[in-house]
Amino acid sequence: MKIAFIGDIVGKPGRDIIYENLLHVRQDFGIDFVMANYENASHGFGLTLKNATELLSCGIDCMSGGNHTWDKKEILPLLDSMPLLRPINFPKTVPGVGYRVFDVGGEKLATINVLGHFAMPMVANPFSITQQKVEQLQQDGIKNIIIDFHAESTAEKRGLFLLLQSKVSAILGTHTHIGTDDLCIENGCAYVSDVGLSGCRDGIIGMDKEAPLQRMLTGLPASLEIPKNCKKIMQIIICEIEEGKCINAKKLRIYDDREMQIQEALVE
Repeated sequence: MKIAFIGDIVGKPGRDIIYENLLHVRQDFGIDFVMANYENASHGFGLTLKNATELLSCGIDCMSGGNHTWDKKEILPLLDSMPLLRPINFPKTVPGVGYRVFDVGGEKLATINVLGHFAMPMVANPFSITQQKVEQLQQDGIKNIIIDFHAESTAEKRGLFLLLQSKVSAILGTHTHIGTDDLCIENGCAYVSDVGLSGCRDGIIGMDKEAPLQRMLTGLPASLEIPKNCKKIMQIIICEIEEGKCINAKKLRIYDDREMQIQEALVE
């Protein structure tokens, strides 16, 4: 089973570069299932029905969220009618679910979305609630488990990896938008602190530079905007999984103006 994961999709540039490349990537690398993080997909904040439909139609099978999940209120019914996740550690009373189980070529695959603690909204303990869900999935006979850990702190991400590395197939970090170079496989689990954004790469975390610079210089609020024209990047992790264990992983960086780069995982 080959699973691909796309980091934070940021606005129309992120959607465009995925539309232009994902089907070819699926074919060229023999990918069976694609998961992506949607929480910045609609003008940088949340997800609309139009954009959800667009992304699911271009080769994505499941999408996960984060702290901006609730920014577009039209997502509320979509969380039940589409293959979308919201972080599992939000209260059970809110719409949607934090995990889903899919049939992929006759095998079961569980996808989990969890939100970190540091600099995030108030949620339940991400470590204990994820550990409990993984144990439940294992009791149900599900070995293939992919986790999107949407967190600010790399220490939290690394901590979840060390807690669960022998029990899940991959723990892939999102939220900071900056891809890290620590892709590795340990005890059959792929890990990277942050996959990195898909969208504009020449601004500030996918946004036009002017508003962030104004905030940095003055401390005054300014509205973040997605540039209409920019240099784009698509960042995607591909994991090959056998019997719940990741045996091979690589990261693709696909640019709109240069050759694709491939980073192989360090296997410990």
